[in-house]
Amino acid sequence: MNPAENYILNQHEPFRSILLHLQSVIELTVTDVDLKYKYRIPFYYINGKPFCYMNQSKDYVDLGFWSAAHLTKHVELMVTEKRKMMKSLRYKSLEEINDTILIEVLQDAYSVRNKKFYK
Repeated sequence: MNPAENYILNQHEPFRSILLHLQSVIELTVTDVDLKYKYRIPFYYINGKPFCYMNQSKDYVDLGFWSAAHLTKHVELMVTEKRKMMKSLRYKSLEEINDTILIEVLQDAYSVRNKKFYK
């Protein structure tokens, strides 16, 4: 098992379930992602470039997007708290995850994956 999967499986509930669900939706929606363990968190890459990350922090899980400056779908639902460039979807329970919104954001992020980090 790779370190990213260990990170996910070693989290306490409800965070483990949230991370496992996000992992499955990401990998079913964006089939060419590669799960790595970078910056001490699970980080998805596409063709060697960062795509998104999952991070359990405090009482939530962040699904952060690398090309966040270019995202256009559901940005009103994203958190930018104390970050200039990164945006994330934040979840405190499995029930908060709306798969339709999640998939639309993932598809949007995939469509801008080759744009520069900054606008």
